Amino acid sequence: MDWKDLRQGIENCNAISNSILDRAIDSEDAQHNDILRLDHIEGYHELTAKTKAFFSLAVAKWDAEFYVKIDDDVHVNLGTLAATLARHRLKPRVYIGCMKSGPVLYQKSVKYHEPEFWKFGETGNKYFRHATGQIYAISKELATYVANNRPILHKYANEDVSLGAWLIGLEVEHIDDRNLCCGTPPECEWKAQAGNVCVASFDWSCSGICKSVERIKHVHAKCSESPATLWGALI
Repeated sequence: MDWKDLRQGIENCNAISNSILDRAIDSEDAQHNDILRLDHIEGYHELTAKTKAFFSLAVAKWDAEFYVKIDDDVHVNLGTLAATLARHRLKPRVYIGCMKSGPVLYQKSVKYHEPEFWKFGETGNKYFRHATGQIYAISKELATYVANNRPILHKYANEDVSLGAWLIGLEVEHIDDRNLCCGTPPECEWKAQAGNVCVASFDWSCSGICKSVERIKHVHAKCSESPATLWGALI
């Protein structure tokens, strides 16, 4: 088998896989009507564009106090999330997440390489504070700002850095809430037992729950909020 045949085989395999996935998504959407589809190109280097598209469409579609982005391999307690957001609802411009300031990676060979590293100062500098990308929330005024200025907001290599860059020059209150970035069991389990239920849990080593398909039910069993907390937030 030559390279051309191998490449065609991979493309055919991907087409089949995508077709199966598409059908599963169509079935889920037909049953529950709870999937929002964005018109965008999927891929790691398109995540910033996806973020712009999400906030723009969400603001146009729903009148909400907060808009939240969550990766699909993160465990989230929705009632606890709602209670957390409610504590900041009277603030007009709020950016909530686990704030970090990692190094600007200038080496081309590493993951999360930033091609525009020179814009952030001398080699070895760190980024400004921004929320880690697994989960964060922004208030309505900020989401509207992103939607209205979508064409001219610059896209850096990393989506979380890009959002931080868009907001760093505005009058925004940054809320560093470590309950949005708990570790998976035993950490979130210990916190739940102590009455301090986590909003979100994942593994830093995987930027989400490692082997999430296999482990998400286990994480939920150990770290979930009470039914009363969930239903109390929905009423």
